Amino acid sequence: MKTVITFIIVFGILVIVHEFGHFFFAKRAGILVREFAIGMGPKIFSHQGKDGTTYTIRILPIGGYVRMAGAGEDEVELSPGMTLSVELDEQNEITKINTSKKVQLTNSVPLELIDFDLEKELFIKGYVNGDETQEVTYKVIHDATIIENDGTEVRIAPIDVQFQSAKLWQRMLTNFAGPMNNFILAVILFTVFVFMQGGVSYYDTNAIGKIQPDGPAAEAGLKAGDTIVSIDGEKIQTWEDFTTMVQKNPEKKLDLVVESAGKEKNIQVTPKAEETGDTTVGKIGVSPPMKTGVIDKLFGGLQATIANSTQIFKALGSLFTGFSLNKLGGPVMMFKLSSEASQAGLPTVIGLMAMLSVNLGIINLLPIPALDGGKILLNIFEGVRGKPLSQEKEGIITLIGVGFIMVLMILVTWNDIQRFFF
Repeated sequence: MKTVITFIIVFGILVIVHEFGHFFFAKRAGILVREFAIGMGPKIFSHQGKDGTTYTIRILPIGGYVRMAGAGEDEVELSPGMTLSVELDEQNEITKINTSKKVQLTNSVPLELIDFDLEKELFIKGYVNGDETQEVTYKVIHDATIIENDGTEVRIAPIDVQFQSAKLWQRMLTNFAGPMNNFILAVILFTVFVFMQGGVSYYDTNAIGKIQPDGPAAEAGLKAGDTIVSIDGEKIQTWEDFTTMVQKNPEKKLDLVVESAGKEKNIQVTPKAEETGDTTVGKIGVSPPMKTGVIDKLFGGLQATIANSTQIFKALGSLFTGFSLNKLGGPVMMFKLSSEASQAGLPTVIGLMAMLSVNLGIINLLPIPALDGGKILLNIFEGVRGKPLSQEKEGIITLIGVGFIMVLMILVTWNDIQRFFF
């Protein structure tokens, strides 16, 4: 249960922060956000705000979305021949359209729909009670609402508040805002993590920070503050030089020249073998020294974000040189990491959330249709071409992107299940 709660909180915060970026800049651009959903699946709560957005909580506590008027994922709710009911104001204009069998409106007019336009001309034509002798046409007010099949009430989407009606730079910023929020969150979380651990790790050194009790380094006589001069005759200048030598030599005795208290001495240590993914690495139970100044801590969050981003780009690059599903991770991997983090304590959970936030930001910026990066690429194409792609072509491209992502997600999830449970 602790793992489940940790997973829901971590995943939920990342998605909400991401979607709030889209939401905020869409609002600033005059785009109607019809729904801001937390979770997926059937709704369990909804409230329509004065800003025209319906805020919903849905039953599956993973994911969420922002539904912008006129965006590709925003569906048309009506079709000729369907039955519905409408609520009228004193001017005999439609203020509410009900397509749900779960909701009953008092003083409403039942219609069999003939024709409609909820984008430009704003009208609904139909037969009263399905009687073909009673054909009526009602004007629909600009801010009318529609009750969808599941009972969710949202605003209609006239053309002037749709996504495509905003300026190009506003749409680009709206698409970029989700990943941007993830990067901002990562910097904040990494900064909190640095303060909680008492400082920021310093890697441009060959000195040792902390020694893990009962580890190979402690058993060999290494102490905090010792400087590693060389390993097996190879000069060590940075922490990366040191860890590289240790990690590539599991269960192999290493000869270290160590400077301790101003004197050099020879020490032998045998790294312990540990499994990391598909590889076995050596570890001796040491950590780098830390900078503990306030300024160092404040900049530590930004440095950690940049360092994690660099590692992610390297990992993505390695997919092109040697693709393997084991280099990718999905919800099952996140659940496993959440389990380990929840056992390790709050600082580890915050560090994990920061790392995943960087991942989410970068992955969403990949130029794949349906992801934010793919949408930004289409925005750039529109700017160069001078006009956008037709909605039909953009829809086909997005559908291809969604299909690719779904197939990849299924493969990654199945691979994670095989790795962790069988």
